[in-house]
Amino acid sequence: MRVCGQIDVAAPPELVWRHIADAERAAAFLQGITRWEVVGDQREGVGTRLRMLMRVGSAEIGGLVEVVEWDPGRDFAWVSVLGIDQRGRWRLRARSERRTHVELRLSYGVAGAGLFGWLAERIGGPTVRNHLQRSVRELKRRVEHEQLVEQAAARRRERARVA
Repeated sequence: MRVCGQIDVAAPPELVWRHIADAERAAAFLQGITRWEVVGDQREGVGTRLRMLMRVGSAEIGGLVEVVEWDPGRDFAWVSVLGIDQRGRWRLRARSERRTHVELRLSYGVAGAGLFGWLAERIGGPTVRNHLQRSVRELKRRVEHEQLVEQAAARRRERARVA
């Protein structure tokens, strides 16, 4: 099953990237994700491993994933190593100097589960899609708020410098 959440954020891609590239920050805004934590010493980039679990109904699904694509400010993709078969991707595209289109994509399946696996994917699909859409909305809220805080601090510094 393939699902996607997307949104436009009123901030440059570099600011959005700071949030998605940092596992601790990401864990705070990912909705329905009960675990998003680095496993091992490598903290970022291709080869980083993360423990990822998502609540779908009464179950937590997911497993160990590995980052397979890391293009700062643009793309962050992972594939499953252990657990449910999945591929995910954060995709950032600048719409203008101050606006970024954000997509969070997830493809998942229960390999070899036959009809019951297919049925489980279809039943869980709306929940997973809702988690992704809520996650990108929360990312937008946090990024835009942080940007406002940074701009206010810059104005205060400028006023103090002039005074």
